[in-house]
Amino acid sequence: MKFLIATILTAALAFISGLFLPWWGIAVTSLLVAVIIHQKAGKAFLSGLLGIFILWAGLAWWIDMKNNGILSKKIASVLPLGGNAILLILVTGIVGGLLAAFASMSGSFLRSSAR
Repeated sequence: MKFLIATILTAALAFISGLFLPWWGIAVTSLLVAVIIHQKAGKAFLSGLLGIFILWAGLAWWIDMKNNGILSKKIASVLPLGGNAILLILVTGIVGGLLAAFASMSGSFLRSSAR
């Protein structure tokens, strides 16, 4: 239950922080969620990864659908992705997810060391 709450709260707070903070605000929100909702480091890592992966990949897909994939195909052709927009969306989710995962794991370790 903690895992699901932490995942949803991470995604929701990251979305809200994205309205006011730069892209790295997801690391701050992920760390705070992991400090507030204590889990073992592995579960904190996975909840941060999953929450932000779903958020960023979902937002990237939504933006891709709104402009008929024009922007994604152009960016994917500049990167070594062979012009594959779906692969670009997955890479976007993985990059954001890994950032949040390491921040969540750090928050879990921070809470453990504070005791």
